[in-house]
Amino acid sequence: MRTSMRRAIVPGIAALALALTACGSDDSGSEDATGGVEEGSLSGQYTIGGASTQEAAQTAWSVGFTDVQPNVEVTYEPIGSGGGRENFVSGGYLIAGSDAYLTDDEGELSDAVERCGGEDVIEIPSYISPIAIIFNVDGVDELNLAPETLAGIFSGEITQWDDEAIAADNPDASLPSAPINAVHRSDESGTTENFTNYLTTAVGDAWSEGVFESWPNSYGGTGAQGTSGVVTEVRDGQNAIGYADASQAGDLGVANIGVGDDFVAPTPEAAAKILDVSPKVEGSSDNQMIFDLDYTTAEAGTYPITLTSYLLACPTYAEQSDADFVKAYVSYILSDAGQELGSNEAGSAPLSADLEEQARAIVDQITVG
Repeated sequence: MRTSMRRAIVPGIAALALALTACGSDDSGSEDATGGVEEGSLSGQYTIGGASTQEAAQTAWSVGFTDVQPNVEVTYEPIGSGGGRENFVSGGYLIAGSDAYLTDDEGELSDAVERCGGEDVIEIPSYISPIAIIFNVDGVDELNLAPETLAGIFSGEITQWDDEAIAADNPDASLPSAPINAVHRSDESGTTENFTNYLTTAVGDAWSEGVFESWPNSYGGTGAQGTSGVVTEVRDGQNAIGYADASQAGDLGVANIGVGDDFVAPTPEAAAKILDVSPKVEGSSDNQMIFDLDYTTAEAGTYPITLTSYLLACPTYAEQSDADFVKAYVSYILSDAGQELGSNEAGSAPLSADLEEQARAIVDQITVG
């Protein structure tokens, strides 16, 4: 579960490390940022992984964590939510990232409970982020899309950029008479699950394909591996549109999505509002801070295509060093310093004070058994 494999150098990580070293963290020495684990007491190299949407934030967190535990090196493998859950269940990861909470549709929740020695798995939100509808369309700088229009594009019912449905959402735009290149994830993806869950919930019969993590080949479009692959395909393609975590949209255009009578941009603040109107999953355990997002909300200023990305962990670990690492690392992510870093470097919405407090109470229980 620990590895001596060296971390690959991520572009920009050296600059990030220098910036963090120069600025420091306001609460880097506080108990909040360590979960009660003594500062500087840990050492070793740990590999965790999962949702590729967390890659930018995890890169920042792994560097920032050295402020409180300078002898620990954390490598995050962005292999996708499905892969992260599989490696967590098998014991390959002490911590995993997932853009979808565990269910027993395929026995994942039961398998994870078994992996955790029969205890309820810890599932807490690490950050909230909008799923941006990214686009690269000739002559179009701003794009509005009603939910039904968006569903038509990705179902293949709308194939031209100057289709009357798109034109109705964008009366002042110069839409090209060109085919739409709709890009989707080719790998198993929590982002895809969240996106198709939104479409299924928000537009009803306009999206009859259902919810899935792996895009069926029969639905057409262009597939790309991981979040970075979708972003690259849209950036390098012509008249392309795709969906990706907003933190990695870069300089691509991002569409405004119809909510009530308005079109709302995918800002962190707008995305964070959805948890205020969303209930916890019925029947979830005390260790599970998981939510059924209200994709049909008409609340003003709320961006509806939002993922809540979770961290998976066990309440008890066999080795003291593993328990201390998990407790310290997740506590750092939940700290004010960690949440601010995720916001600054990855564009995520910091957890509310109430959610942060609830998550801390769960993580504080992690121990050795």
